[in-house]
Amino acid sequence: MGKPTIAQKAPFVLESEAGTYHFCTCGKSSKQPFCDGSHKGSEFVPIKTELKEFKKIAWCGCKHSKNGAFCDGTHRNL
Repeated sequence: MGKPTIAQKAPFVLESEAGTYHFCTCGKSSKQPFCDGSHKGSEFVPIKTELKEFKKIAWCGCKHSKNGAFCDGTHRNL
């Protein structure tokens, strides 16, 4: 798989309602950190994430996290 575009070198910290989210993995979405279909025609696909309850989430902004859609601090080393 190719390298994603770094959307930002920090997480997107958002208060997120329970529900289904499609996390952008290509880094090109205009609706960061969520997918807007910008990956079409590439090898990237969004990560479907389901939240069972309202919570504050640190969504990965650099698109290089080993923890999928969630920030693991990798952005500090980019």
